[in-house]
Amino acid sequence: QVQLEESGGGLVQAGDSLRLSCAASGRTYDNDVMGWFRQPPGKEREFAAAIRWSGGSTAYADSVAGRFTISMDNTKKMVYLQMNKLKPEDTAVYTCHARIIGNNYWGRGTQVTVSS
Repeated sequence: QVQLEESGGGLVQAGDSLRLSCAASGRTYDNDVMGWFRQPPGKEREFAAAIRWSGGSTAYADSVAGRFTISMDNTKKMVYLQMNKLKPEDTAVYTCHARIIGNNYWGRGTQVTVSS
């Protein structure tokens, strides 16, 4: 079983930066994918960024491309989301996600609030 725990959320002002962390426990595989989803208040959950566990290939939603950077530390089994130039519309609960051998795993989420 895989467990995911997010951290790093908080309250910031527009234009500020924030880094989210996700710690993964349990076994992972080279072709596994991890990433971040977010759910703004009153909206449905949406994809933000993803990274392949081995190789480091990444993908981003258009709304965050150029501002957010996803990265990983294979040794520590950590994934990060560096968020720059934050906007009020980035306000959401950010949730770590992993797809391992076709199974989906989710963290509990961390709140990011960006004030105007």
